[in-house]
This record gives sequence, C-alpha cells and structure tokens, in this order.
Amino acid sequence: MTTAAGLTAACERLAAGTGPVAVDAERASGYRYGQSAYLVQLRRAGAGTILIDPLGCPDLSELDRALADTEWVIHAASQDLPCLAELGARPRTLFDTELAGRLLNYPRVGLASILERVLGMSLEKGHGSADWSTRPLPHDWLVYAALDVELLVELRDGLYAALVAADRLNWATQEFAALVAAPPAAPRTDPWRRTSGIHKIRNARALATVRSLWFTRDEIARQRDLAPGRVLPDSAIIAAALADPASAEELRALPVFSGRGNRRLLERWWHAIAEARDLPAADLPPTTPVNDAETPPPSNRWANRDPEAAARLVAARAATTGLAEHLAIPTENLVAPDAVRRLAWRPPEPLTADAVAAVLRDRAARPWQIDLTAAPLAAALDAAQHRQQQGQQS
Repeated sequence: MTTAAGLTAACERLAAGTGPVAVDAERASGYRYGQSAYLVQLRRAGAGTILIDPLGCPDLSELDRALADTEWVIHAASQDLPCLAELGARPRTLFDTELAGRLLNYPRVGLASILERVLGMSLEKGHGSADWSTRPLPHDWLVYAALDVELLVELRDGLYAALVAADRLNWATQEFAALVAAPPAAPRTDPWRRTSGIHKIRNARALATVRSLWFTRDEIARQRDLAPGRVLPDSAIIAAALADPASAEELRALPVFSGRGNRRLLERWWHAIAEARDLPAADLPPTTPVNDAETPPPSNRWANRDPEAAARLVAARAATTGLAEHLAIPTENLVAPDAVRRLAWRPPEPLTADAVAAVLRDRAARPWQIDLTAAPLAAALDAAQHRQQQGQQS
C-alpha cells in the first residue's frame, strides 16, 4: 500500500479479520540515518498479507485504531516497536516470538531457527540486511518480506502451547506487557564514547578529537540521511585522533580522508579537529566517563577501586547464574545484569529480601523475576559481606 486510499482499504480488511495479527518492519540499518521503517508487513486471518510503504503512508494512526483490540505477534519486538511507534502504531497486547523462545531456553531464537524447531518449516532468508529504502523495491525482496509474517501466528500458537506446558506463560505475559508499557529509550549519555576502537585513546585531547569528529559526522549524516558509518567510519575517527595531524594536508594523508568523498569534506573534518586542539583544558572530556552517584563504574575496574564490591558482584553473579541454570533460562532474562551490578555496588540497608526486591522493582524487574531472585540475591550479598567482615577481624 502506497496511498491513503489503499491504507484505508487495508485497515478495513485487517479490522474485519480474526485472531492475532502478525507484524514486521524492515529498516535500512547501515544505509540511512536513524532506525525508521521502510516497509511494514502484516498478516491476519481473513485479511491476508498486506505490505505498507511508510514513504507513501507515513501516518499509520488509522492502522493503530483498526488493530486497537488485536494482539500483535512480532519477532524481536524491541527492535520493531520504536519504528512502528514513530509511524503512530502501537500494540496494546503483544506476543513476542523471540522472547518466548528465550523464556523456553531455546539455544537459537532467530526467526528461521525457531520456525524450524516449533513448526518444522524452513524460512528462506537472504535480504535481511538489504537497503530497504530502495525504491522501487524488487519483487523478490517483497516476497521475502511477506514470508516473514506468513507463519508468525502459527508460530505464536506453538510457542503458547510450549509456554503452558513449561508453566511459563505467566512469565511471558508479564514480559510482553512490559514491552508494551516501556517508555521510549532515553538518549544515551556521551554517545560518542561508543565509537568503535575508542579504547585505544589514552588522553583527553585525543578524546576531544573523537568527540568533535563524531558530532560533525552525526550532523552531516543527519543532513544527508545516511548511516554515520557511511559518511566516515569509526576507524577513521580513531586514526585521526591517534595521528593528531597538525594541518589539513596531514589529515588528507591519512587513509579514508584521502578518498574522493572525504576530500570534499576535508575542511569540515579539519575544522572539527582544530576545534578540539584549541579547547581549554577545563573543557576537555574526562578520560573515563563520569557516572552519577547511582551508576556503578564498569565492573572490570571494581577490583582496584572497591574490592569489597567486586567480591559482592562475584557472589551475586554466581547466585543468579546458578538459579538460571537450575531453571533452564538465560541469566539475562532471569534478571537484568545492570540491576545485579547496582545491587552489588551499593547494597540496600538493611540487606533483606524485601529491600532487594524494592531495588529490583525500581529497575523495572517484573514480579516473576523478583519472586525468583530477591531472596537468593539478598542471601548471596549478605554472605559476601559477612565473609568480608570476618576477614577484617582475623
């Protein structure tokens, strides 16, 4: 569907259908700026398969209303929900087939793998990493996209039965509801620090160069609607920071910057570097991120900075890993690793199961997770602290 009239007809078909609706979205990751959807696929009994072009139909609020009372079935919903919300479409009830597979401890939860395991059917793949902003979309790409929702509802039914048999449907229901209720992700603090290879940068002035180039690249990428890595790869940013060129000509001599595309942008790249070179010392970024009082530092630094916290973390991780193995569930699905780190860094006082449960609740843990992990975590942290006290007394 590429027109408002076509979208209205599609919404009428979907509203008249029965049962859950399978939903998928294709993005142009690695090609375009951001994570917008460039194709939305839906399938519902009685309505068939419908493909919607968001370039022609950028407002899907009509679709949202048509499916307001319908369960959406999505594979790896956390990837698709933001771009669907950007178009005005949000589920009220959800079934995530990937997350269901994780709760069932399936070793592989990609769509093709989980379809083969549950339904015994193979899924032809081949265009998942394609540039979905391409227009017109090739016919074989459209066939591939339609197949992604062809069996999702049947897969949902099989996984539902498996969750009931494993007595984990309640877990899944809480997880799905949390995905629906989750607020938009907050902007990252200092996103430039995620530049690949930044661990090679050892001084504040070079970090300022990374930061300046990163933000210049981001501005250009946004203006041109290109993935930032297609404007300037991370490796080039790191190379420039390490080389510390003294002039635009020295910058031009570096790999990538001598290419045709970046020759045209050379003055902008050099201006970014020159700005970093001229910054007063007080304005340079710290060599390690500054965390707020509630945020623990990277755990690989704990042994030197706070050995007692490091010992608590070892004990807490052992407790959750052991429990996860006993329950046959991935540890990260049993309890968020970040919540465990925060508990180990600054345990609540008094250190009780109720106090740990309160911390987990504040970190958006679901009731089933709290019920299973609060007491074991409290016991592990308390035992670690007791051992530390005994060591200090001996």
